[in-house]
Amino acid sequence: MTTVRTRIAPSPTGDPHVGTAYIALFNLCFARQHGGQFILRIEDTDQLRSTRESEQQIYDALRWLGIEWDEGPDVGGPHGPYRQSERGEIYKKYSDELVAKGHAFPCFCSAERLDQVRAEQMANKETPRYDGHCMHIPAETAQQRIAAGESHVIRMKVPSEGVCQVDDMLRGTVEIGWDRMDMQVLMKADGLPTYFLANVVDDHLMGITHVLRGEEWLPSAPKLIKLYEYFGWEQPKLCYMPLLRNPDKSKLSKRKNPTSVTFYERMGYLPEAMLNYLGRMGWSMPDEREKFTLAEMIEHFDINRISLGGPIFDIEKLSWLNGQWLRELSVDAFAAQVQKWAFNPDYMMKIAPHVQQRVETFSQIAPLAGFFFSGALNLDPALFDHKKLDPTQVRQVLQLTLWKLEALRQWDKERITDCIQTVAAQLELKLRDVMPLMFAAITGQASSVSVLDAMEILGPDLTRFRLRQALELLGGASKKEVKEWEKLFTAMG
Repeated sequence: MTTVRTRIAPSPTGDPHVGTAYIALFNLCFARQHGGQFILRIEDTDQLRSTRESEQQIYDALRWLGIEWDEGPDVGGPHGPYRQSERGEIYKKYSDELVAKGHAFPCFCSAERLDQVRAEQMANKETPRYDGHCMHIPAETAQQRIAAGESHVIRMKVPSEGVCQVDDMLRGTVEIGWDRMDMQVLMKADGLPTYFLANVVDDHLMGITHVLRGEEWLPSAPKLIKLYEYFGWEQPKLCYMPLLRNPDKSKLSKRKNPTSVTFYERMGYLPEAMLNYLGRMGWSMPDEREKFTLAEMIEHFDINRISLGGPIFDIEKLSWLNGQWLRELSVDAFAAQVQKWAFNPDYMMKIAPHVQQRVETFSQIAPLAGFFFSGALNLDPALFDHKKLDPTQVRQVLQLTLWKLEALRQWDKERITDCIQTVAAQLELKLRDVMPLMFAAITGQASSVSVLDAMEILGPDLTRFRLRQALELLGGASKKEVKEWEKLFTAMG
């Protein structure tokens, strides 16, 4: 009997997302329930955005939740390497095989030509897709152009008519028309694979038997199925999980809900409660109980209990559940968890040097430094009244700073300062014009310990959250303002 093997393949391009943790949890439970193995693979072929810092955050966030893997970049295993950026030769070999078999072809079209084709198709109300321009170039001619160093990608061939039957473990057979499929790029001009080729090759070579992934990938399933067919490989069983939703039913996004796992850790949620809540996203225990452990979820896990309605990720409900977990701790355990969360020696030592210089008694510490141990702040709008900037400019500074800090992957005082200085320079302001707004948003006070040091200590999640909170308090940004400000943001580089 084949051993069940599942995997999660996150991209290390940002903060560790709760959606990644949710999919990882269900893959883990499915594998463990069948006595199988769960693999972590890193999809880092986007060289511009992938960082080792983000990769480490993925490991830390999943482990904080209690999700462990049997094979992966950091633990090794018999099917490595587990980073896609280290598997380039493997993908090239299989890409060449597809070209040799006539299932794929080199495409030399420029971005300008592709944009023009798509614009014409959309003007004619057609599905925008590649028009096959390079598909009939003789193999010998294509090889000569490649040998001459001409930039190219490798595209797969797809049928133009008929339907593909996708067998989904949750929905049964789903029919998707081939006329909706594009001739997918498999290898980019930089020699790295796209998601489609890398996933199929890796899943096959790593012996993955079941792929549980988000339902946003269902419309492109035919391309994956066709690649398995081209290679002559048995495809894994497919399961398209319902997407997490905001309370307004829109797709979960950081614009409306904090989506970083690390945010919830910093806010003081218990990992057990967080995992419990993710386990309730579209799934329920046979006895419908709300509170359960990972071990209990694995024991009772049945994939057929997943409901297809988009599960709502509601922070109020999560907080309620976390409260249930907190109240069931012994007083000793509760005190120990509080200490571990924020009153641990490492965190205290970061704060102490900044507080020590500004107090005369210990009783002054809480009023001065309480914001270090808070999540959301009770902000007074009057703090954002500015002598030099009007209310629109105040919101503009906060929004541009937030965008700049959202793009920051290495979090330290020097880089945080650079971000704020860049915003000030773009708006032709001095740093002293901008800093009072940072004090107000981050500390909830007109003055406190060095706010730049505070931002470094609080970390990216709480810093960005508080800037969002301040923006919302002041009315946010209109669609028109967002459009205008995004141009300014792009100009900053």
